[in-house]
This record gives sequence, C-alpha cells and structure tokens, in this order.
Amino acid sequence: MLLNVKNLDMYNKRVLIRLDLNVPIKNKIILSKARIISSIPTIKLVINKGAKIILTSHLGRPKEGIFNENFSLLPICKELENILNIPIKLIKNYVYKRDLNLDILYKDYKIIMLENVRFNKGECENNKCLSKFYSSLCDIFIMDAFATAHRKHSSTYGICKYCKISCIGLLFKKEIKFLSKIISNPKRPMVSIVGGCKISTKFNILNSLAKISDYLIVGGGISNTFIAINHNVGKSLYEPNFISLAKNLINKYNIPLPLDCRVGKNFSELSKSYVKKLNDISYNDEIMDLGDLTINYYCNIILKAKTILWNGPVGVFEFPNFRKGTEKISKAIIKSNAFVVAGGGDTISAIELFNIKDKISYISTGGGAFLKFIEKKTLPILSILSN
Repeated sequence: MLLNVKNLDMYNKRVLIRLDLNVPIKNKIILSKARIISSIPTIKLVINKGAKIILTSHLGRPKEGIFNENFSLLPICKELENILNIPIKLIKNYVYKRDLNLDILYKDYKIIMLENVRFNKGECENNKCLSKFYSSLCDIFIMDAFATAHRKHSSTYGICKYCKISCIGLLFKKEIKFLSKIISNPKRPMVSIVGGCKISTKFNILNSLAKISDYLIVGGGISNTFIAINHNVGKSLYEPNFISLAKNLINKYNIPLPLDCRVGKNFSELSKSYVKKLNDISYNDEIMDLGDLTINYYCNIILKAKTILWNGPVGVFEFPNFRKGTEKISKAIIKSNAFVVAGGGDTISAIELFNIKDKISYISTGGGAFLKFIEKKTLPILSILSN
C-alpha cells in the first residue's frame, strides 16, 4: 500500500522531491511552464509542513559526467523563485562531496535545488552508489516526476530502495487517478487517438488500447504503415516490417482507416500540400496529414464519443500546410461531450497552439509513462513504493 504524502510528519526533516521540470528552453527562456506549474502543489504542501526541502529534476539529454550550461536548471530555479517568492539555492558538483553541508545553506535558503541529475554518471543506469548517495541527503523521498516513472533511474527508482520513507507526490497521485478512470470503467463509446512517427514504438499500446476502445484512430507515421497494407505510400515514413502486424490489428479491432491524405513533395515547412485519394499517391509523394474526407470521417466518430484518450498529433502540425488534420481533430475533441485525457509532449504543444487547454478534462504531464501505465496498468516505481 502506498504511503499518503499528506499524512507524513515532515517538520524539520530533509525532504527530497524528484520533479519533472524537463521543459522546453530556448536562449535561456522557458517556452512552456506547464510542468513547472504542475509541480507547485507538492512543493507548497511540503513547505507548509515545515520541511527542509531539496528539489531536483532532469532536463534534456546531456552527456553524463559533463556540465553543460544549455541543460542547466538555473532558468527553472529562477522561475520557481518567482512563483513561490522564496529564495532557492542551486548547487552543482554535489555528488559524493564529503563537505556538502546542506544545513549551512538552509540558514540563507528555504529550498535547495540539485543541478540536473543527468549530469551525474550512472543516473540513467540506475547506479547503486548514486542511488545510495541521493538517499543519504534526505529523511523522506517524494517521487512526483510522473513522466519519468516508466524508467528505472537512480533519482527516481533506485533511491526508493535505500530511503526509509518514500512516497508519490500530489501530481503523481492525480495522474494515476485520472488514467485509472479512463482504463477501468470508461463511458462508451470510447475513442482513442494515437499519433506518432513509428508504429514500432507504440505497437504494444495500440494493441492494449484497441482492446478497450470502441474506435482506435491512428495518425502520423503510424497511420502510413496501415495505409501501406493495400496502397503505395510513396516516400512517406512507414515501417514495412510491421505491415503484417498492423493488418492483424485491423482484422481484430475497430480501427477506421484514412480515405485520403495531404501529401507534399518534400519534408519542409515550405512544401505545398495536395489532397490525394489513397489510390492516387505517387512514388515521390510524402504523406504528412489527413485529407478532408478523412478529417470529416474521424470528426464524426469523435463527436459521438463519451470518453476520449488522445496521444499524439495526426500530422506534421508544426508545418502550417499540414496542420489542418490535427487542428480539426482537436476542435472536434473539445466539441464532444466526452471526458478527455490527453498526454505526450507533442500533444501538449498542439493543445497550446490551438488554445484549447481549458477545454480538456485532464492533461497528463507524461508521455512514455502515460502510455506505459495504460498498457500495463502499473509502473515500476509503483511496485517498489508499494513495498
């Protein structure tokens, strides 16, 4: 049984909170603050309990063992200071430091932040020594980085083995609550929309969702592999080795397939778009979005839904000429009377682009963890915390 973070005595105790502050940053400017804002309730809870707080997160994929300013948590640290109106001390080169005296820092700072955990050698390999080091810094560990919960890293999974008290945070608990609702007893009809580049990376989740959905709509490069069962896809991204598996899925489950598509001659923002029936796709065409017939077909299905799970855009929505499919699908989603759960980085970007955030029932901060929980109905971190 999981410990309830609200019931823990934290007064004057060191509490390490592992957050997911992996936000897009360009020229040291934060482009989306969604994950930072989502982390605030747990931080405020721990502040109110009188704890000595240690925050940490990963950011991007830097080379382990090497500090890289482009992946520093400093901009995020400053943003948290502004939101909380509390001074935060960011420290780096902290691993295995014998003279690391946090109590001295707490005299001037209420919160300490450890620099990007992925600068530390062994983080992604779940190094035992590194996990033990993290645990030595705190009395209580709170795992609130839901988006990383499908991986076994030292600062997420490994630390739990050595901390006497470990639990999930408020955000993590909220994620599990809403995702459990959609997979345990969804209102019917349930429509799942899954986009993405490769069917190979999402085949297991497609299979799981197909079993519980009344309709499974696929988009992006995933859709191209389904189209390739009976049609030429030109130079479009698809996976020949998965055509037979895709065929098995459509034979077993209700997966509506495209009627037409938008193609371009090259993968470029400047490429013109042409709507073509599937039989008319030529060898120098590249499928990058849904066609108008398909958009109408899919939107009619979505408008009748009572539950919608959305993970991934259905086309190259970053390019204006190939945005229509994702935009129309997103508008149909919010026009429906369905309970909607959306997740994944690109999905969140589309939601922000089309300004529909307030009309989605729940937006998950996770991508891989979002899909893994739906597929397995659990996550590695939940198993270890239950013990």
